[in-house]
Amino acid sequence: MNSGELAGARIELLDTTLRDGTQGEGISLSVSDKLAVAKALAGFGIDLIEGGWPGSNPRDAEFFEAMKGRELPRGARLAAFGATRRKGRAVEEDPSLQALVAAETSVVVIFGKSWRLHVREALEVGLEENLAMIRESVAFLRAAGRRVVYDAEHFFDGYFEDPAYALATLEAAAEGGADTLVLADTNGGRLPEEVHAATKRVVETFSGATVGIHTHNDADLAVANSLAALRAGARHLQGTMGGYGERAGNANLTSLIPTLVLKYGAELKAAANLEGLRELAHFVDERANQTPNRRAPYVGDAAFAHKGGVHVSAVLKNPRSYEHVDPGRVGNRRRFLVSDLSGRSNLLAKLAEAGLELRKDEAGPLLEEVKLLERDGYAFEGADASFFLLARRLRGEADPFTVAAFHSWTRGDAHGHWQAEATVQLVVEGRTVHTAATGAGPVGALDNALKKALQAFFPELGEVVLGDYKVRVLAGQEAGTASVVRVLVEMVRNGERWGTVGASANVLEASLKALSDGYAYALTAFPAGK
Repeated sequence: MNSGELAGARIELLDTTLRDGTQGEGISLSVSDKLAVAKALAGFGIDLIEGGWPGSNPRDAEFFEAMKGRELPRGARLAAFGATRRKGRAVEEDPSLQALVAAETSVVVIFGKSWRLHVREALEVGLEENLAMIRESVAFLRAAGRRVVYDAEHFFDGYFEDPAYALATLEAAAEGGADTLVLADTNGGRLPEEVHAATKRVVETFSGATVGIHTHNDADLAVANSLAALRAGARHLQGTMGGYGERAGNANLTSLIPTLVLKYGAELKAAANLEGLRELAHFVDERANQTPNRRAPYVGDAAFAHKGGVHVSAVLKNPRSYEHVDPGRVGNRRRFLVSDLSGRSNLLAKLAEAGLELRKDEAGPLLEEVKLLERDGYAFEGADASFFLLARRLRGEADPFTVAAFHSWTRGDAHGHWQAEATVQLVVEGRTVHTAATGAGPVGALDNALKKALQAFFPELGEVVLGDYKVRVLAGQEAGTASVVRVLVEMVRNGERWGTVGASANVLEASLKALSDGYAYALTAFPAGK
């Protein structure tokens, strides 16, 4: 599926996750995080990695100092970011430009103003002085031996107000020696047809330079606008992993890279490692302390998840029926979801994933049980382990243990010190065991007591830890009906993760059901020694 406009086109990628991405709300990267992400981006095949603004904060200055003498994998180059000189100051005396030189990167990205509004009201300089600031700053960095990528901030807003002046700012950068002229939709509000028309004009006007695109996502058009610019002739693309960035974010490279490779047939260095895209996206999420977006195109858990029974039946016959690309091309996988919307095909496919074969005549009762349980508050989409155990039970296979009784309470004193305690009574291998434990809260105490009792029989459960715990209160189905609490638990063992679910009008009972399934799954899916 290759579009003629971009088929075979060589596109240079600049990732600005370490700079523009960190301007997003809730995003913070330490120096060690930035070092690790830079290495991962380079190894994936990103051409240029914008590491930060060394003249703006100590952390970025420390990062560039730490990068001195380090070689990035696959020929990737590090770029420092900064602004044109300040008004009324010579380039030789400008601290921001001096910091860019001191960073010792072979590539420098600097931005200047393209919109008359910003020149007059933000910089408070004359239009000709702004052109001089751009020209002189680029020339200074070129004289210092740097390749200069010029970011024309607010280019499209400036172009559609005064095209002659916006183009004049690019001319000033080109005269100074910039080899790449990047058009920025800084406010993120332009439309694809506007971006295409303006970019085409720039490409025709500056035939000796590489034209680039940098878009923001304020109108949810950053990817579309980037593609519009590339179709118009831009050959340098800027964006961030996961679309992180200021306000609504930047152009999402985890969407753009596979689209360019798989849909347009463009030539990207990263194409050779496309199967590592999901792993890279999740690595960046982890370093940024962000939960991966389940619905992210290409790399999200839900990107190739099928729930409707008709869909699953068709996908089992031919994946192309409901998948636009093979999930393996981007390092993802096909998933089948189980819910009250499921058909027999869902159930059989889901169980086959877990290695549990079920006859078609056995699927009917399981499907009915799933529907009944979901009516009562259960949800199996994020609880594959509980679904697996449910299927085993309906086939007559016993759980490795059962909970006979439990009790949990919290006590405090006059000094505000609180402690939770719980007891559980289990039946394991025909024996009854009764155990108590304390914890930071009632659920924690319950988990400690359950695990303590089980480890006496199954010491391998010492490797299992509680990874996540979520509670959702569901309104009663009818007037006067008590609310139901749904608890989702994620457990981890040696890198393996599995989810379970419990539902009840009592949060402790719902929690115990989910916790019990979590340990039961560990004992059935990962036998001792495996």
